[in-house]
Amino acid sequence: MNAPRICWRASIASSFLPSLVWALIFGTSFAGFPLPRSVLAATKPVRQKENSGTPAPTLAHSDGYVGTAACVQCHARIGASFARTRMGHSMTRFSPTETNHLPVSGSFYSPDIDRHYDVSSRNGKLFQTEYATSADGAEIFRNTQEVKWIVGAGANGYSALVQQGQYLFEAPLTFYTTPRRWEPSPGYAQQDNGFHRPILAGCISCHAGRPAPLDQDTGKFGPDPFPQTSIGCENCHGPGAAHVRAMKSGKSQSGDMFIVNPGKLSADLENDICMSCHEAGDARVPRPGKTYQDFRPGQPLDATLSIFMVPLKRDDPANRDHVQHYFEMSMSKCFRGTAGQLRCATCHDPHFEPTKEQAPDYFNQKCTNCHARNTCTAPLEARQKTTPVDNCIGCHMPQRQAPQTPHTSLTNHRILARPGEPWPDEAFQQTTPQLTDLVHLNRVRGTSDDPAPLSLLEAYRELAHRLPEYTASYEKTLTALEKTDPDHTPVQEGLGQRALTAGDLDQAIAHLRRAVELSPQRAMSYSLLSQALARQGHLDDAIAASENAVRLDPYEGIYQKALIEHLIEAQQYDKALAAMEHYMQLFPEDDVMRKMLTIAKQ
Repeated sequence: MNAPRICWRASIASSFLPSLVWALIFGTSFAGFPLPRSVLAATKPVRQKENSGTPAPTLAHSDGYVGTAACVQCHARIGASFARTRMGHSMTRFSPTETNHLPVSGSFYSPDIDRHYDVSSRNGKLFQTEYATSADGAEIFRNTQEVKWIVGAGANGYSALVQQGQYLFEAPLTFYTTPRRWEPSPGYAQQDNGFHRPILAGCISCHAGRPAPLDQDTGKFGPDPFPQTSIGCENCHGPGAAHVRAMKSGKSQSGDMFIVNPGKLSADLENDICMSCHEAGDARVPRPGKTYQDFRPGQPLDATLSIFMVPLKRDDPANRDHVQHYFEMSMSKCFRGTAGQLRCATCHDPHFEPTKEQAPDYFNQKCTNCHARNTCTAPLEARQKTTPVDNCIGCHMPQRQAPQTPHTSLTNHRILARPGEPWPDEAFQQTTPQLTDLVHLNRVRGTSDDPAPLSLLEAYRELAHRLPEYTASYEKTLTALEKTDPDHTPVQEGLGQRALTAGDLDQAIAHLRRAVELSPQRAMSYSLLSQALARQGHLDDAIAASENAVRLDPYEGIYQKALIEHLIEAQQYDKALAAMEHYMQLFPEDDVMRKMLTIAKQ
């Protein structure tokens, strides 16, 4: 099986996965837990309200989005408050003003992969460079790219995006705020990804306000990649064009009919807005025919995107629930004691974020909405010794180091009574008779657990690459779909891969040709087809299929290498040499191809 591209989800903690849940979330004491009636009353969030001013003309995009600038014409105070939050500046286009908080020079050497990296600026632009030198100090290659966008608000760091043609990629270095230096982006320390880790739709949708990817899995974007750069009003309130029209027409009483007020939604639907970014799961899969951009606040998230988690085991490490904020909260005594009515917004006003100094007292007040101050069982002397003094979240929601992400901490959302408190038994009882090997985290409450088979197929495929025990589930689901619903690209592609592995080349070619017919713009299908054709000796057809794969995804090195291999097999050496030279222009960091090219030129 060929591994799908996995998005750069191992981001710089919660500030790099924007949602209504912040890195600092509420804390509470379990002593003196209030009666359910008082708890339910306390779970309704207090929100800022404002409606004043005369709006200027506003143009809506074809999808009904008007942008935050249109909203702040009437909601200026809320807009100004939101803009100061990390979510309100989750992503920015680089400009000289960024130098106020982001150093524009730095260097790093990685001995593990023998690569040098530099950060520099000139003429108001920011650049990152990767290069290598030989033992005698001679430069082997140098690749410099301009940084176009900065991702993150500095809670743990700032990552950088570069653009090549219509394709966006993550830059090799991230600026980490704790050590205040540029170091390898997550996943770059032990592997040279160059400037070719694509920015995929499923990832950037949680970092940008309104990204415009042209597909879901190559990193290709429209002419304006981000019509709304940072997370904005419409990410939580939905498209605003109809609301703006209603308000401008003087139909103020009907305005709320055309905009989503999350506070008036059910707890589940409001939490779904937060889960859309702050519940990573182990596999996030759009429903058949849906994309990550199709989710609309007020609708069940599962109607667009299914989130699956590998069931917890009692011997799992403590950090097993990385970026599972909603799941953690749902396992808290607070959530379970309110019959699931606790909301992210119970303790978070998405329009306002307290400063680091304000946060303890701010969240203490949230805690005392449900818990009396005199019910804390910790000795007063011990509470006075905390920093800051008497800090609920410091005890009950401790921070911990994020796995596989340097200089990054995450807040425990399980609201522990005491440090080291084990998971409740419910945490190990989350599967259903319909789905026994995965937890469907965002299943609509009260409905049967029947995710779309195509969604399960993709979930199992992604999981099987990391956890081989899911290979059997993938194969079982694929076999069932072959009989019941075969005319889908993932099914035909999977059947083609299966036949290719088994050596049944006729069947492989038949399935993969069908996959190409179903999705003529999918590079992976062409690449797999080229493998099957080459193994059957149809080299001209294999070359044509590989050329299509390269055309559709020109920055995927695997496809270019396959084309070079087929050209060599076909003894088309001049074309192979040209393809190798083109490859090295795009991927100068590839030492193996560099040596092959040197040999080919001799």
